[in-house]
Amino acid sequence: MAMEHTHTDAFRGARFHVVDLSGATFRECDLSGVRVVGSLVTDLRVSRHADDARVLVDDVDVTAYVSAELDRRYPERVQVRAVRTADDHRAMWETVERLWSETIARAERLPEPLRHERVDDEWSFVETLRHLTFAIDLWVGRMILDEPAPCHRLGLPPTDITGQDAADLGVEVSARPSYAEVLAVYDGRRATMRRVVAGVTDAQLEEIRTAALTAAWGVESHSVDDCLRVVLDEHIAHRRYALRDLALLEAR
Repeated sequence: MAMEHTHTDAFRGARFHVVDLSGATFRECDLSGVRVVGSLVTDLRVSRHADDARVLVDDVDVTAYVSAELDRRYPERVQVRAVRTADDHRAMWETVERLWSETIARAERLPEPLRHERVDDEWSFVETLRHLTFAIDLWVGRMILDEPAPCHRLGLPPTDITGQDAADLGVEVSARPSYAEVLAVYDGRRATMRRVVAGVTDAQLEEIRTAALTAAWGVESHSVDDCLRVVLDEHIAHRRYALRDLALLEAR
């Protein structure tokens, strides 16, 4: 069984020479400044954390090309960057909800077990909905609405949050709920987001909210606009991943 290395800086600045890394997976790792020289990179797959994360292939900067191609395939990425006003937020959330309703309908054409199945060890469709629930709980429930205990137990935090931190938030990472259970919770959170966006004003978008999202992240300050954008960005990014995996599951 392959070894797993987690929460370590033992490889910072390390050099790997004539080493077999085929099939290796690097998840939520800091690979800033990594150089891969004279190596076989057939089928190398890179998922960047941010659009402006610079990537060079054979000394050619492909960053702009990749971002432009993603914008072409997913025009909602362009639309969300143009959001400025409260009305823009309302229109954008309406678009996001429509896209996710279409995606949910597509997932529901699959048998229940496939909605729980991971593709290449990425989150299953059910886990993705749990994560979007968590995002709304933190960035809307905690930051904007100042709820002291905003997290539903079926929410799913990012994988870099420890089990203890998740438990402190009231989240049961190891829960195995049905699709129907998760969808009902997520639909409730979508309604919360819809209500907040419907009532927000241009002046309120500039208001600053300060809170500790998680113990690991500490106290943070963000504008209401930024908080809403996080939820929008999470929905747009994770829909892209969901569509990728649904296509593979449908092809079986």
